[in-house]
Amino acid sequence: MVVLNVDDDQEDRAFFCDALREIDPTITCLVAGSGMDALALLEKRSVLPDYIFLDINMPMMDGKQCLKVLKSIPRLEPIPIIMYSTSTDTREIKECYKLGAIDFLIKPHSFEKLINDLTSIFEFSRRSPM
Repeated sequence: MVVLNVDDDQEDRAFFCDALREIDPTITCLVAGSGMDALALLEKRSVLPDYIFLDINMPMMDGKQCLKVLKSIPRLEPIPIIMYSTSTDTREIKECYKLGAIDFLIKPHSFEKLINDLTSIFEFSRRSPM
């Protein structure tokens, strides 16, 4: 499995990738520091990620703008995108779903909670048709 984490906070990216390695050491964790970096990375890759976890609050191109672009590119549109943010604003969460996100994960403060949340997302998506 290949997972892309798009987040401008380097510590949050490391925390996220550590959790993925704890779930399954064979998961490849790709990272990008902004929406622009994510689009550039995806443009160059022949093997696309199985999931994209996208922070909302980033400079230059925020997560919602990046989500719109990702969903407008036919090659990238099928990739499941999970918003991964500290935001708890229900209007913002609803907007992300309308833009095409399949889930919204509020950044947890504990490593164990992140592992549990990610495991649940992966298990649910395996059981559900996309």
